[in-house]
Amino acid sequence: MYIFETEIFWLSLTPSYYGLMYVLAFTSGYFILWYLKKYSQKELESLFFLVFLWVFLWGRLGFAIFYNPSLFIDFRSEIPFWWLLAVHEWGMSFHGGLIGVIIMLLYFSKRYKKSYLDTFDTIAPLAALGIFFGRIGNYINKELLWFPYEWFLAVQTSEWSFFPSPLFQAFTEWFLLFLILCYFWTRRKFSWQIETIFLIWYGIFRTFTELFIRMPDTYIWYHFWFLTHGSLLSIPMIFIWTYLYIKISKK
Repeated sequence: MYIFETEIFWLSLTPSYYGLMYVLAFTSGYFILWYLKKYSQKELESLFFLVFLWVFLWGRLGFAIFYNPSLFIDFRSEIPFWWLLAVHEWGMSFHGGLIGVIIMLLYFSKRYKKSYLDTFDTIAPLAALGIFFGRIGNYINKELLWFPYEWFLAVQTSEWSFFPSPLFQAFTEWFLLFLILCYFWTRRKFSWQIETIFLIWYGIFRTFTELFIRMPDTYIWYHFWFLTHGSLLSIPMIFIWTYLYIKISKK
C-alpha cells in the first residue's frame, strides 16, 4: 500500500508503508547503537550499510527460494528475475535475511577485529525491533490477515472486518521476545547466548502464531494439513539453535 503517488519531472514517486517501516527499523537501531557507544562512527556506519544491503538482498533471495522457487526453476515464470531488486515490490523472508546477516557479520567482525559472537549478541535485540516494524507493515498492507479458525469466533468474512494476526505476531515476536532478551542480557554468562536465545524464542513464537493465530500464505496454504510454510522453516531452527545453546553453555 502506497503512502502517496506523485510525479516529479516524469519520475513516478510511490513510497510505501512497508518501506517506511524499514526506514523506522534501521533508523531506530542506528540511534540505539550510537547511544550505547559500542562502535566508532565509521564502524557504525559500515555496520548499518552492510546490514541494510545484506538483509534486503538475502531477504528477497530467501523469499524467492523458500516461497517462490519457480522463479529459478521455471524460465517461463511470469515473474522476471530482476524482481529481486525491485524495492517497490512486496516479499521478504526472515530466514533468508538471517542467512545474510550471519555471513555479513562474519565479514564485519573480521574487518574491524571484533568478537563475532559478541557482535551477534549486540545485534539480536535490534533484530527483534526490526521484526516489530515489519509486522506493523504487514498489518497496514492487510497482509497475512484472518484467523485460521474463524468458525470458533464466528467471525464474518468481509473486506473491512479481519482478524489482526500481524499485530499478535508483532506482540510476541518483538515485545515478549524483547523482554526475554533483556532478562538474559542482564544475566549473560557466555558469548552468543543472546543470539541463540533470540533465534530459539523467535522460532517458538513464529511457529505458535502461524499454527494458531494467522492464516497461511494463500498461494502456498498448508503442509501436512496443519503446518504453514513459516512454521516449517522455524521448527528446525528451534532444534538447531537449542542444540548450539546447550553445547556452547557447557564450555
